Amino acid sequence: MPLFEIVFQGQVKTGVAAEQARARLGQLFQAGEQQLDTLFSGRRIVIKQGLDAAAAERYRQAIDRAGAVCLVEPMESVAQDPTREPEAPAPAPTSSATAGARVVPRDEYMAAFSNVQAPDFGIAELGADLQDEYVDHTPLPLDLSALSLAPPGADLDQIKPDTAPVSPNIGHLKLVE
Repeated sequence: MPLFEIVFQGQVKTGVAAEQARARLGQLFQAGEQQLDTLFSGRRIVIKQGLDAAAAERYRQAIDRAGAVCLVEPMESVAQDPTREPEAPAPAPTSSATAGARVVPRDEYMAAFSNVQAPDFGIAELGADLQDEYVDHTPLPLDLSALSLAPPGADLDQIKPDTAPVSPNIGHLKLVE
């Protein structure tokens, strides 16, 4: 069964204002301004993929009613036919092969990242020490003599004063009616 994808490139139908189509698509997909900016950037954006022919046609009609132009393209078949024998598994790539491997970009947006040189980080064995060699540091000359530690189980609430509270002398005061 062939599968299809819905592709949008920011095009609107003739006779429809771009703002109107943008608002309708925002309402149709419940998309925010940032998502609409991405949709109407002019790049090839796959809105939905893995659709059968009937569902793809429903998407195309809904987008058409919103005033935009989309393409329904067949997806490249990833799944194998059940009648064919599975191919032999590909050999594991070596580190030298992956370092020089090139990926074909799917659109203009991905083409901007095709020349990025990313390091190939390996995976360490189970239990391996991943920290670099420990470098002993010199302690800073800090004066900590004014600090002390409380004994275990001590109450770390407010420091209680050693003296009893002073009661004021109120003998000279009288209540008058």
